Amino acid sequence: MPGAVVRAGAVEGPPEGERAVAGGEFFGRLRELKSLHADIEGAGLNTISGRKEPRARVLLIAGRPGSGRTSLARELARQLRDRYPDGTVRTRLTESGGARVPTERTAREILGAFGVATPPGAGEDELSEMVREALSVRRVLLLLDDAADAGQVDPLVPDNPDCLVVAVSRGPLTGIPDVRPCTLGGMDTKAAIELLTRFTGAVRITVDPQAAESLAEECGGQPAALVLAGGWLAARPMASVADVSKRLRALPHDPEWPVGIRPLARAFRLVYESLPQPAARMLRLLAFAPAGITDAHTASALAGCSMSDAAALLDDFAVRGLLRTADDRTARGTERPYRPDPERVPLDQYVLPGCLVPLLRVLLAEDRPAEVQLARARMLERTVRLLQSCRAVTDPEGSPARKRLAGLPRALRFPNAEAAAGWLYSRQPALLAAARLAVADGELDTLARRLVAALVRALAAHRGTEAAAPELYGLHQLVLDIAERHELYREQAAALLNIGDLDARTGRTHDALARYRAALDAGRAAGDLYATGRAMESLGGAHQDLQDWQRAADWYGRALSQRLSRGERADEARLYGRLGTVHTYAGRYGEALRNWRAATAIHRRLGDLPGQARSLSEAARVQEYAGRPQESLRTCQEAVEWARLAGDLRLQAALQLRVADTLDRLGDPAAARLHRATAERLLLETEGNTYEIRSAVVED
Repeated sequence: MPGAVVRAGAVEGPPEGERAVAGGEFFGRLRELKSLHADIEGAGLNTISGRKEPRARVLLIAGRPGSGRTSLARELARQLRDRYPDGTVRTRLTESGGARVPTERTAREILGAFGVATPPGAGEDELSEMVREALSVRRVLLLLDDAADAGQVDPLVPDNPDCLVVAVSRGPLTGIPDVRPCTLGGMDTKAAIELLTRFTGAVRITVDPQAAESLAEECGGQPAALVLAGGWLAARPMASVADVSKRLRALPHDPEWPVGIRPLARAFRLVYESLPQPAARMLRLLAFAPAGITDAHTASALAGCSMSDAAALLDDFAVRGLLRTADDRTARGTERPYRPDPERVPLDQYVLPGCLVPLLRVLLAEDRPAEVQLARARMLERTVRLLQSCRAVTDPEGSPARKRLAGLPRALRFPNAEAAAGWLYSRQPALLAAARLAVADGELDTLARRLVAALVRALAAHRGTEAAAPELYGLHQLVLDIAERHELYREQAAALLNIGDLDARTGRTHDALARYRAALDAGRAAGDLYATGRAMESLGGAHQDLQDWQRAADWYGRALSQRLSRGERADEARLYGRLGTVHTYAGRYGEALRNWRAATAIHRRLGDLPGQARSLSEAARVQEYAGRPQESLRTCQEAVEWARLAGDLRLQAALQLRVADTLDRLGDPAAARLHRATAERLLLETEGNTYEIRSAVVED
């Protein structure tokens, strides 16, 4: 059997029914492996017809969950590892609950495995094209696990015959040309007995080989069922193989399950009914673990028990084959160049086999709905507190957040920021899944809002808003979903503004305009003057990016009128500056100069000397554009004096260079050299580089 599974993206349901065991052996499936290798070596339809292969070859491993299809794909990838030097990237296309993973999320995971940054909010087509472009220059084996249909696989197939795609699915991928299918049935008896031996030891198999063969037959040769039967025996050292065979035969088949799933359902029932009531209840509730990932925190919150009891039960479940342990790479999921920081040690994590989730969800009917909802609420509350702790540990010692952190139970505290970052990194797929599920469910929206807010703050604190922008974009959309569901206009406006900012930052200016207009409507509905002012200013910025100077000036003017009515001086100065910039671009130098002078006057009233100097510098630039160089020189010299009074040496240096440029234009190179020498002296005193004083958009 393969060892730990490494993939791009979140932890998926574990190897279908097979548990990672010591030594990483893989049992049986020799015929299937031989067939797959032959398909790789064989000529494709295009080659036979004399044409060059336009795309990567697609191999399909088809089988039911629990048939060992994922383990076979992993073993094939292991054997082919040396042929694909740029690595193996694995991603799961179906969530543990059965929902399809959107192609855009899968594409981000694949690109992230190669360190390719993705623009936040990008659509499926754009991201799929980025995947094909990234893989067009690499030799990669792409393992697409648990594909629902060809529509999920086809957009990700590289246009590069040097790559290989191995897809795992229940059935055929109709619509993908030249796909090579390999359909899995049960394991042969010899391999099934070898798998059982890993749990029972050789003695119990040797003393009764006929019973072992009978047990393999009862399990239908399904690896998942064999693992559960082996786990039952592992937990009972004194039981014989004949005992478990007898018990399985005594259990009736459930007619509600398809014939192919009945051996697994019966083996699961055998293990489940042997559990004590508290353990059985916890196991049922683990079906709510986000992305199939659980740890002692999640389990204790769901079951309402102590962390130590939860950890002991999780270990016991792993012994019984109900869970498997996940190392940090498995949890985070990248077989590409991932080197875990030794300081970032995540909490022990387990993954729930995807083939067991439907069986557990049926059993949840035993629990009262109110108790189930309470368990989910406890899990979300625990996650929120962990995220708050993860965020607080980044604050300086003595800060209010650190003081609150000291009052939390030890189990909820992180020893340092590095440990918190490691936990956030390894748990990010589960945390994002928890947020999506909580919002989609709609029954715990208050907790869902707190969870999303805490996750946004934690990601921003540890990764920065730029690096975490793709994740933040999706989280802001979740906030918007909740706000629209409950007509929370203030939250709608905030979410729309955040999404609009990310759209604008990535060049989708027209999308940003639509977001800002919607934010303005929501802000007005909420009576939120800050949101409306912010939306109008953002609309001005978006029109400015589109070089629509008239509309930009109009929206800036509206925002300025609101700020003037409220006496918000600093915001007034900023908006006067923005109006000055737009009018300069439009060639309306008189209007631009009036706005920069107004900004200067406000900075003077506020006592903001550096701001006053910068505004005067921009006014000097406008005067120069207007063909008034002498006035520009006087204004710039006045700006130098204010910068000197402010004690800002770098600002003085930048302004001295501006004066020198103006003097050059006036035909006085000697004076220009003096000012440049002064600027160089100031730069030496600051031991840094100067910066040019200009608005964000004005260019010479």
